[in-house]
Amino acid sequence: MLSEFPWDERYRVTSIEEVLTPALVLYPEFVLSNIARTLHLLGGDGDRWRVHIKTAKLAYTLGVLVERGVRNFKCATTLELLVACRNGAADVLVAYPLMGANARRVREIADQFPDVRISVLAENEEQVRQWQGGPIGIFLDLNPGMNRTGVEQSQADEIVKLTRGIEDAGLEFRGLHYYDGQYGGLAPQERTAAAHAGYDRLLEIVAQIRRSGANVPEVITAGTPTLPCSLAYPGFHAGGFIHRVSPGTVVYCDATCLAQLPRDYGYVPAVLVLTRVVSRPHEGIATCDAGHKAVSADAGVPTCVVLGHRELMPLPPSEEHLPLHSTDDARRPQVGEALYLLPRHVCPSVNNFDSALLVRDGHITSVEKVSARGREAPLLPILEPTTSPVRSQAVEKI
Repeated sequence: MLSEFPWDERYRVTSIEEVLTPALVLYPEFVLSNIARTLHLLGGDGDRWRVHIKTAKLAYTLGVLVERGVRNFKCATTLELLVACRNGAADVLVAYPLMGANARRVREIADQFPDVRISVLAENEEQVRQWQGGPIGIFLDLNPGMNRTGVEQSQADEIVKLTRGIEDAGLEFRGLHYYDGQYGGLAPQERTAAAHAGYDRLLEIVAQIRRSGANVPEVITAGTPTLPCSLAYPGFHAGGFIHRVSPGTVVYCDATCLAQLPRDYGYVPAVLVLTRVVSRPHEGIATCDAGHKAVSADAGVPTCVVLGHRELMPLPPSEEHLPLHSTDDARRPQVGEALYLLPRHVCPSVNNFDSALLVRDGHITSVEKVSARGREAPLLPILEPTTSPVRSQAVEKI
């Protein structure tokens, strides 16, 4: 955790007395800086970045990315796909296994936005077959050891078979998706060695697919933790395919991102949670109104860093309360005092808010909707009609 991350006066909100807390605060100048830093790492080529928008979430932020030449995206939900298509995306991969109504909804969105190139993940024949007769492209999802989704790298013959099956079904094989997020907790040198060993195996799979007579147009690697590993791997520079990285957290940055990436990358926090102290219930404890319904606890405790207060350590949160232990009672914040929290995991923290305050030079300039927050309604009238009386009654009530 970066408890030593320095306070910057540009984070302070001057009209805080008008703000209901907890509040999500977004700083456009720092968003722009983080985007610029990423593009610099990619040699100025926005086409090499397939941004995962689980972090960005706001139509505002997607518009900023598009304006700077970043038009390839990754997402996990149909709502994120819809928001991306509506806000200038040229190419979107739904990087999540889709089945049933979820798959049908993606087809509908693809029909609604024929100028957007939409693709999905598959890891078995059933997932491939469901896309026949439509314009959807297919990436094969590989499991690099994270054991979350995908075909294990050791099953190269099965990967080749699926590649041929995609083409035999008359579908477009877009390439390979390889998310190696399991290395985030390793020290940089150890992380690079582990990631590069996986990339060696990945290139062997690419070679085997080619020997079968198929082409591999694109290879996607690297969320935020392994971004430096992918950038440093020489095999991606002359692989004969488009190589794209897919970090999303770097757009806003959080305490984990800053701890994992080299400081000379120049990333800075661009989103904070503004909170108020609401109680001093015990000696050495102050409680603010930013429990796990504001700052996500999925990355563990502490959930965040209190900027400008090294003496404050966040304790386990409840739904609405975040107790803070103070190592210096003389500096323990007073009831009503405003604090600025840097989440340990910003992506689900953004998803906790309906709106974000945009702040420039201390002033709130606008309130922007967190456009891709949550999910679409689970039962949509626009889905295919059905004769099921239960379904019909449910649709009538919507």
